[in-house]
Amino acid sequence: MQKRDYLSILDLSIEETREVINLGFHYKMEFKKGKFLENVLNNRTIALIFEKPSLRTIATFQIAITQLGGYALNLEHQSVRMGQREPVKDVARNLDKWVNGIVSRVYSHQTLIELAKYTTIPVINALSDLEHPCQALADTLTIFEITNFSKDFTLTFIGDGNNVSHSLMLISSYIGNRFIWAGPNGYEPNREIYNKSIEISKKTGAKIEITNDIVYAIKNSDFIYTDVWASMGQESEAEERKRIFREYQINSEILKYAPKGYKIMHCLPAHRDEEITDEVIESENSIVFQQAENRLHAQKGLIAFLYSK
Repeated sequence: MQKRDYLSILDLSIEETREVINLGFHYKMEFKKGKFLENVLNNRTIALIFEKPSLRTIATFQIAITQLGGYALNLEHQSVRMGQREPVKDVARNLDKWVNGIVSRVYSHQTLIELAKYTTIPVINALSDLEHPCQALADTLTIFEITNFSKDFTLTFIGDGNNVSHSLMLISSYIGNRFIWAGPNGYEPNREIYNKSIEISKKTGAKIEITNDIVYAIKNSDFIYTDVWASMGQESEAEERKRIFREYQINSEILKYAPKGYKIMHCLPAHRDEEITDEVIESENSIVFQQAENRLHAQKGLIAFLYSK
């Protein structure tokens, strides 16, 4: 098996990304028929190392690995403490001798890069401070289910220029849809991510926009996406961010500007009545739990792709 890491959307080609999403859709259809046990992993063991708390990511990866015929080894962060108890490169080289892959949720993207450097097995980004590519795969699958795999839609991210917005921007540049980021001045997405998205868009016809005007963004949106204003590790900034991001809350008033048939998205967990009101997240326009459901199937598609090459 050829080693393929998935630390960023950019680690797969446009065609490979579509293949992963199509595989995820296939697995979802099979799952609904009661068919989910396959021998893709053939009893391989994949280690899960999560420095940050998790519900959806750790549960869906464990289930996905099991349903594909593998074994998920959940290594508690307090036991491993990469970079504290021992260097990341030592953790990597030990695991490389025992397991067939690593799924890791980390504070620093550099940790993933180091894990990948010192292993001969696939390393998957389950969230870092730079990207959340598995979330973007699931989100694109969710949108495709609604648009019948059409790229003729506008996805708008409202809020902080964070890891989720980075992966959504990159995957939009791959797919060829329109992507709008809207948030306060000074909190825009990473400039290198933006520039790379623009470069890719020239080949795919995607349209990538950055604005501070929430009304403009909402008016032009088919899918309206938001996330927490202060991510894990930014707790000291939480109160200041509440003040700065206040006008970017997704609520019933701002949604009066939205086109008919808009959908609400959130990667969860949500701080209800901060970045999004409870009323909106519970509305008939919300597809947040469809997104969560699709984490399982998109990740099965990714694992199947990485272990079939």
